[in-house]
Amino acid sequence: MDLFEYQARDLFAEHGVPVPAGEVVDTPEDALAAAERLGGRVVVKAQVKTGGRGKAGGVRVAAGPREAVAHARRILGMDIRGHTVRRVMLAETADIRDEFYVSFSLDRGNRTFLAMASVEGGVEIEEVAARDPSALARVPVDPAVGVTPEKAGEIVAAARFPAEVADQVAAVLRSLWEVFVAEDALLVEVNPLIVTGGGRVVALDGKITLDDNAAFRRPGWAALREGAAADLSLVSLPRAWTSGSRAERVAHLERAAEAKGLNYVKLDGEVGVIGNGAGLVMSTLDVVARAGESHGGVRPANFLDIGGGASAQVMADSLEIVLGDPDVRSVFVNVFGGITACDAVASGILQALDLLDSRGEEVTKPLVVRLDGNSAERGRRILSEARHPLVRAEDTMDGAADRAAALAGI
Repeated sequence: MDLFEYQARDLFAEHGVPVPAGEVVDTPEDALAAAERLGGRVVVKAQVKTGGRGKAGGVRVAAGPREAVAHARRILGMDIRGHTVRRVMLAETADIRDEFYVSFSLDRGNRTFLAMASVEGGVEIEEVAARDPSALARVPVDPAVGVTPEKAGEIVAAARFPAEVADQVAAVLRSLWEVFVAEDALLVEVNPLIVTGGGRVVALDGKITLDDNAAFRRPGWAALREGAAADLSLVSLPRAWTSGSRAERVAHLERAAEAKGLNYVKLDGEVGVIGNGAGLVMSTLDVVARAGESHGGVRPANFLDIGGGASAQVMADSLEIVLGDPDVRSVFVNVFGGITACDAVASGILQALDLLDSRGEEVTKPLVVRLDGNSAERGRRILSEARHPLVRAEDTMDGAADRAAALAGI
């Protein structure tokens, strides 16, 4: 889960990372009082989970409260890389002398943590690394040891931070490591970490990505999720696609799936895919993509794994999510019965269609179903006897993928 800048700032402050004073507002009128409390001269910053805010005009300096209101009015509602700005943060201005970059992240390839630091901050760090790889220090961090004073000193030395701020940067690194560990993060990044004219080191902008696998022990995370209080029932899904940016609409689908406990990832295709087991679903994506080459280049629209012991209700929930995606033109349900009995899957498909019909949701997208394994014959019989006009059964995986791709390409 990615956090907004203001959320990252709040967590930084809780763990002793020096940050500028700031407030978050969602209306231009509220910006007036916030700017006055912050001393008048402020920076108005769009709160979106993407980079490029400054280039898009989403970060503006206001000389006083009235100008802060004008900037907030201009920025709120702005589209930045597909993200609509719903909130802005007003922060006190800083006299910037130098800009640095520091971060901690999970290095999956080497099964450890990685500290990265550079004295060239304030720009996209990928550009720095591409231009001059030596400008970005990479220092492994042993998870069993963490960032000790010695390790912080090693990072400072590797990045060649100026001697006059080395101790302050080391202290910030230790506090950021505390954030990384205490908050169950996958990424903690500060860009830029600035040195003010007075020689003070401050985290001017920050990013935090939390590990969703730790959500079970983090009840407080619900408050951090954008739209956590929103109604994520399926009946709201089609309506959610009528407004907001594409990124927000995709996020709504993924949050709705998460609320139902489904492993769902939105992709850029037209064939909805539902299967049981990550391996089978991944294989299904490949088969659909290959079949789609013969039918206008259609592609998989999503990854959705119902798991090994999914009930009929889980199947119904899965179909609700996939059918709520307007990009989907057909759905391929590919199930190999093991713990999940194919007759339960078949019943779930029919239940989902009945549920949508009872809600007044018109379903017109065809479903291609391939059942094999435990109770497959009974499952096929259930579908055959139902004679639902939208459901088509296929015996093989390749045949079902070809049929689904053909239907999506019409």
